[in-house]
Amino acid sequence: MEKTTVLLTVAAVLAAALLGGAVAVLVRLVRTRRELRRAGLPTGPPWLFWGAVLYLVMPADLLPDPIYLDDIGVLLLALRTMRGSLGAGVPGAPPRRRGRHPANDYAP
Repeated sequence: MEKTTVLLTVAAVLAAALLGGAVAVLVRLVRTRRELRRAGLPTGPPWLFWGAVLYLVMPADLLPDPIYLDDIGVLLLALRTMRGSLGAGVPGAPPRRRGRHPANDYAP
């Protein structure tokens, strides 16, 4: 009986931590979208943002809801795509190179 209680407690703590991570990524996604819109920059397709938010709150997932890894993955993909579309709508902006950080392009 005690082993089951410990196992359930660990599972509950892990599920709460994953939910907290999903909410943190959601907040980051919303803030990024808000800042990009406020600056007049492209945010990517609107369905991408709303689809990621809907996937988080939707009860039917690829993995059961106590395991929020798929939800976090969808939110991170939306955040990456949103940030990737940043250079697409800025006139005169150089194209972004994959796999390189912009700070590495400057010589000291």
